[in-house]
Amino acid sequence: MTDERLGDGLWTAIDKLPPGGGIVFRHYRTPLAKRRRLFAAIQEIADRRGLLLVRAGADRLAAREDGLHNAARRPEHGLLSRAVHSRREALAATRAGADLIFVSPVFTTRSHPGAAALGLARARAIARHFPGPTIALGGVTPARGRRMMRFGFYGWAAIDAWIAD
Repeated sequence: MTDERLGDGLWTAIDKLPPGGGIVFRHYRTPLAKRRRLFAAIQEIADRRGLLLVRAGADRLAAREDGLHNAARRPEHGLLSRAVHSRREALAATRAGADLIFVSPVFTTRSHPGAAALGLARARAIARHFPGPTIALGGVTPARGRRMMRFGFYGWAAIDAWIAD
């Protein structure tokens, strides 16, 4: 997951992504022209490394995108991912044809200050209501991510974990 808080740490975070990983581009507050240039630069790296690059937000950023995140409907091409915070949202993601979901926030996170964390048991219960891959998000560190995968999550996502010392 990207956002403006990463600053130049964005490039470090992308370098640390494992093969088969992906990027959800969420630079919502960046002016559109700069956002398109940044997306194009990330797309070059993603293509070279075999990473997925999914766009969040309403503005189309490139001729080719690997998918959309939190879009109202499925893209013509590519995958649809959704962030879900409840059983109801997991069921709605299923009805919308989402290919994968991010169950969030599993743990407390700086991205959503004050938001109540789901915890492992509740996150797993939510994930059971989705038929496809589920990804843990929110306060996930590499150690927590590995633990979440042992409990049935397909993967994990983070912002701060990629740039933390």
